[in-house]
Amino acid sequence: MNATRHGNAKLALVLGGGSALSQVAKDLGTALDRAFADLDLTAQQAALLMHASRSVSSPSALMTRLGTDTAGMTKLLDRLEAKGLLLRRRSAEDRRSVLIELTDTGKRLAPKVPIVFGKITRQLFDGFTADELSALSAMLDRMSHNITGNPTA
Repeated sequence: MNATRHGNAKLALVLGGGSALSQVAKDLGTALDRAFADLDLTAQQAALLMHASRSVSSPSALMTRLGTDTAGMTKLLDRLEAKGLLLRRRSAEDRRSVLIELTDTGKRLAPKVPIVFGKITRQLFDGFTADELSALSAMLDRMSHNITGNPTA
């Protein structure tokens, strides 16, 4: 009976942990979207803008960095292009390829994006020690590897 009770407690912990991770992810997404609302961006749009500001990139390279699919990337690019923050142009080297480039408006907005991400990240980890952050990072990497089978970078 004790083994069964232990097994049930372990299962409850695992299920509760998954629920807690999911809730934190939702809360983080909400906080980021609220913080980026002042810039008329969603968190995902802001992340795309930040990555695109670092260098001229292809949609597929940005898609990998953002962890989205082709349809999601197209929608993000359409919305940011409609806002006048980026444009798509054909590559001079390979006319089949499209490259993403920030407009002047996008270039002026891009430096504000990491500041907002930093503010929310500091809020998220307020009160954590360096050792706790290191342990948490290692555990999250391990969980990600356990789910995906892919080693984390």
